[in-house]
Amino acid sequence: MTEKRIYFLDNLRTFLIFLVVLSHAGLVYESSGVGASFWIVDDPSTNNLSGILHLIIDIFIMSALFFISGFFTPLSKKNKNGWAFLKSKVKRLIVPWAIAVLTLMPLYKIIFLYSRNLPQESWTTYFYFNNDFSQSWLWFLPVLFLFDVLYLLLSKVTIDTARITLNKAVWGIFLIGITYSFFMKMFQWQGWTKSMLLDFQNERLLIYFMFFLLGSLCYKIKIFESEGKSKKLYHIINGTSWIPITLYLGSLIYSLVKPDDFIVSKAVDQLFIRFFFHVSLLSLLYTVINTFRYYLNKQGKIGEELNKNSYYVYIIHVIVMGGIALTMLNTEIPSLVKYLILTVSTYAASNMIICFCRKVFKSKVKLKT
Repeated sequence: MTEKRIYFLDNLRTFLIFLVVLSHAGLVYESSGVGASFWIVDDPSTNNLSGILHLIIDIFIMSALFFISGFFTPLSKKNKNGWAFLKSKVKRLIVPWAIAVLTLMPLYKIIFLYSRNLPQESWTTYFYFNNDFSQSWLWFLPVLFLFDVLYLLLSKVTIDTARITLNKAVWGIFLIGITYSFFMKMFQWQGWTKSMLLDFQNERLLIYFMFFLLGSLCYKIKIFESEGKSKKLYHIINGTSWIPITLYLGSLIYSLVKPDDFIVSKAVDQLFIRFFFHVSLLSLLYTVINTFRYYLNKQGKIGEELNKNSYYVYIIHVIVMGGIALTMLNTEIPSLVKYLILTVSTYAASNMIICFCRKVFKSKVKLKT
């Protein structure tokens, strides 16, 4: 940033990428069998904790990443015309995505089949546009590019943002989000839409875009430039956020275990689930943002290095995870210990790989100059 650096958002992004690794590692060992049909490795040694952690992290993790991306988008567009802005986003998002789907996705399928003792298949089936995995975890990059394009189009429209306060925006997201996700569920439009360029979760796409726009609004109204008001609200939400999270997880798990046994009725039960989800989402997002804002707004050398790596760690971590998970497959190591080892080793190894690649790239640039 050319203005005063907001270090806590860098630190938060680094932490969120670690949570992505933690969540994805949990899919290898979760006990419900959700990842058995599609995840890179499905270890028969399972535990309940990894599945619960995945459900909690899944509430807010991607919304938080889109929020941070949205916050930095106005700065990225600053002093650029439309074509220059799009060109920078193609270079930043689409080029790495294209390279990843042509290299990492074939590796994904190789590990997927090998871990299940299945025979390898024709080479043409290893590319994402020719198999059932589609883009898997790489969906984030083209969707973020889509949001950047939509932001560019919206910036051409004259909107009086001075009249949009943070409170109004948050209430709007809350009400629209509940309504949108409720009707997506009731009309059975939930699930994933997969195509050559875009993969997205139908019931989450609009919610992610709203948080992306919320991030850009926070930049425009300079919400983080002040020291912040009283921490009373922060402490209240910290102390009570477990309530909607517990109610959301309880009602969600109940609906999955007993899909035809309604507490009140199908519509009312789903409305409760969506309500608790969005209260949990806003509570968790508020908590993590302000925790980092109040207490982690400094950055040392290690934090700076991890932040530089975080984007590329996201891109490669699933393949690194698959390779490490294979080494522990069918061993006598307890499932929770495997989960801990896989999370820490994947995050550490991914960062070391990116650090090595960056150093090699810098040395080649110096030799050329």
